[in-house]
Amino acid sequence: MADRDKEFLEYVVKVLVDNPDKVKVDRKVDEMGVLMTLKVDPADMGKIIGRNGNTAKAIRTLLRVVGMKNNARVNLKIEEPEGGERAPASESTSKTVDEAMEDLKI
Repeated sequence: MADRDKEFLEYVVKVLVDNPDKVKVDRKVDEMGVLMTLKVDPADMGKIIGRNGNTAKAIRTLLRVVGMKNNARVNLKIEEPEGGERAPASESTSKTVDEAMEDLKI
């Protein structure tokens, strides 16, 4: 498999982001399989994660398929950029279904 999985990941991610020159992929092999660590420009994190993490899930699925084809277990770790901020769950702006239904009532 050599670095085909790494080349594949780099290709897919570089197509998705605005700063392809900032994409870095580190590949490590151990007894658990292959661990790919992805670093991207902080401005591109949203594009890689996607809504509800769907883009990241899709990339992980594709990597598993590449790994299965080569009899290897491939996992992806997406590194959070320095100074990256996540809103705490309690401060989320999303509403519950009941709150959204209340807003719709006249």
